[in-house]
Parts: sequence; structure tokens; C-alpha cells
Amino acid sequence: QVQLVESGGALVQAGGSLRLSCAASGRTFSSSAMGWFRQAPGKEREFVAAISGSGAMTKYADSVKGRFTISRDNAKNTGYLEMNSLKPEDTAVYLCAARGHWAVSDYPGRYDYWGQGTQVTVSS
Repeated sequence: QVQLVESGGALVQAGGSLRLSCAASGRTFSSSAMGWFRQAPGKEREFVAAISGSGAMTKYADSVKGRFTISRDNAKNTGYLEMNSLKPEDTAVYLCAARGHWAVSDYPGRYDYWGQGTQVTVSS
């Protein structure tokens, strides 16, 4: 079993930056790929970024490429999502997820564990 706890969500103005954190516990974190997804009211859950267990491979949604950076610190069992140049359309609940495999995936069904989410609101 893996427990994931997100933090760092906030209200920020357009053009601003935030860093989200995802603290993991319960199993060997370095063997698990980690992903960030987001869900806005009335919309489906959307892939944002993913990182492999070692951190060597990353994948991003086109909508955030060049603005967001995913990273991880396996020594601290923590993943991060650095978000820059935020836009109002980035407003959503951001959830981190982990899967029992090292490889990245943009499909939420491949993730076994989910956090509760943290709210990011970007004002115009």
C-alpha cells in the first residue's frame, strides 16, 4: 500500500508560479513511476506530467510543456511539480499518483495509488 499526500496548492495570479509536492510512504518509492493529473469542475481527469522511478524519463501534456517541470527526490520519497507562467485554464484540483511499475504513463488507469489532491486557482 502507498499513501500519497499533496501540498502546495494556492490561489495565484496569472503569470505566477507554484511548486506542488507529493509525499509518499508505504513502499519503495524509487521503483514507482509518479504522475500528476488535474481535474477541473465538470471536466474529466487530465494528464499533466509523469516521471519514471529513477527520474530519468519524463512526459508532459502539450498544454503544460515548457511551463511545468516534474521532478522527484527518492531519498525524501517526494515528488514535485514546478509550475510557471500559470494561466487561468490551469485552475483545477491537482492529484499525484503512483504506479507499481517504473515506466511513465499518461493513462490514469495505469496508476494504482492516488492522493486526495490540492487546489490550484489561477486568477486573471
